[in-house]
Amino acid sequence: MASDYTVGDLVAEFLSACGVSTVFGIASVHNIPMLDAIGRRNSIRFMMARGELGGAHMADGYARVSQGLGVIFSSTGPGAANTIGGLIEARFAGSPVLHITGQTSTKFVDRGMGAVHDPVDQLGMMASVCKGAFRIRSAQNALGVLTQAAVLAMTAPMGPVSVEVPIDLQRAKLDRPATLDNFVLPLAPPRVPTDSELDELAARVMASKRPMLWLGNGAKNAGSAAVKLLDMGFGMVSSFNGRGTVPEDHPRNLGGLTGSGMPNITDFYKNVDLCLVVGCRLRGHETNDFQVQLPANIIQIDSDPVANGRTYANQYFVCGDAEATLNGLVSRIEGRFKAVGGYMVEFARLKRASQRAFIETLGVYGTFSAQLRAVMPSDAIWARDVTQNNTTWGNRIFPLNAPNLNVYPVGAGIGQGLCLGIGAAAAAGDRKTVVMTGDGGFFLNVGELWTAVQEDLDMTVIVMNDRGYGVIKRIQDATAQGRRFYADLESPDLEKLAGISEIPYFRCSSADTFGDTVAKALAIKGLTMVEVDMTAVGEFPPYYPFNIKPAG
Repeated sequence: MASDYTVGDLVAEFLSACGVSTVFGIASVHNIPMLDAIGRRNSIRFMMARGELGGAHMADGYARVSQGLGVIFSSTGPGAANTIGGLIEARFAGSPVLHITGQTSTKFVDRGMGAVHDPVDQLGMMASVCKGAFRIRSAQNALGVLTQAAVLAMTAPMGPVSVEVPIDLQRAKLDRPATLDNFVLPLAPPRVPTDSELDELAARVMASKRPMLWLGNGAKNAGSAAVKLLDMGFGMVSSFNGRGTVPEDHPRNLGGLTGSGMPNITDFYKNVDLCLVVGCRLRGHETNDFQVQLPANIIQIDSDPVANGRTYANQYFVCGDAEATLNGLVSRIEGRFKAVGGYMVEFARLKRASQRAFIETLGVYGTFSAQLRAVMPSDAIWARDVTQNNTTWGNRIFPLNAPNLNVYPVGAGIGQGLCLGIGAAAAAGDRKTVVMTGDGGFFLNVGELWTAVQEDLDMTVIVMNDRGYGVIKRIQDATAQGRRFYADLESPDLEKLAGISEIPYFRCSSADTFGDTVAKALAIKGLTMVEVDMTAVGEFPPYYPFNIKPAG
């Protein structure tokens, strides 16, 4: 008796075996067999995005919060191309996203015969933005290709991977692989440094007296060991994507105050005798294109050997998993190492002074971070778009308690925050998701608001409405002598927009009512919207580097 099991069934079962419970995408002529299998099995939630770009961002947001595999299904050709922006952001963020796309029938592939959705070198297009791109070429190699792709996505440094499944092969029948019965994704164990490497690392730390940590995305699982180092007297700072690895209410955790634009921090760095950089690229975004002068003695720990000295030069490099390496370090120095007397007090004082100084630059918006933190649940997910508010207090001083609560466009692309937040909310369980976006970014992907409506997600969307591209205006002020071309927007009335789908709507028109207004929205389970009328509240002040007066 012939099997009725198809490659489409295999794709659906494979995802379930990998622990995937939610996927995103759009149904199309070139993926119906796979989506039909998902629907028939009824073990995976399929969230219908309004566009493949939004769906790719949702898969990314889902991966960041769930700390597992995010999955986006797209069509072929134009549909696959529409995912590109989302996959580029996933690559920036180090998010394990699996993009599964269709392809024309194998007899037409790569022949330019004009079949429906027939792309030119789709595989090359996807390979140009992903960690890897693969094509399933027979029913028999489908499981192997899917496994290879998922392993690559989940292997540090993690990132997006694309798989093409030609439409004829999606329908192809095969015997169900017995290996799916107790399938475990064959991930390689993280690298643990050798004893000699760890001994050398420990010796270098023991020689320091005023050490600090700089934690990035690759250190998100190393929070416990990092706390132990702080207990020994280390101070710390995070990349924006590594925030929350240690709760940011810790007195010696500067969070996102990396020193860019803050002389009191960079002056303090001059007296730090060891900067232990863990799982972090020391990106130009957080160092003002590498102009921030870091401590001279940098030791770098990273699972990616290519990270060695990629941006700032180091004195010693250890290739290894952040958690395993820091645990090995702690076991060697715990009870033996303590920072010099007074250093911990100095670092705590630095944090307090730096936060005060930063808040003072924000004018009427200086209280927004504290107001929001006071009303937002401690376990709520904080998703943001590129806005003046996020570029300042959202990324730098709003305190976060865990790394998977931190979702924002690492590549600084506008319009991604709402979709990232939708994916985050899909993974949030009983937790609330709070999205902060500007009006420009919000309207770029506003159609995805109805994805959140249809899926009945528990999220509050805060739209900071300054009626234009505020970030762009700041750049124009600094680089185009204040000529603000093409930065003002005519947009729909947000209250009326919310009313179309009966989304509870609230407006904030003064700085001192921000927290109370958001609290009213948070009290309602489901999707709510808060509009902050920035014209009424007041103009957002220039911020670094746009608040620097030219010399002379």
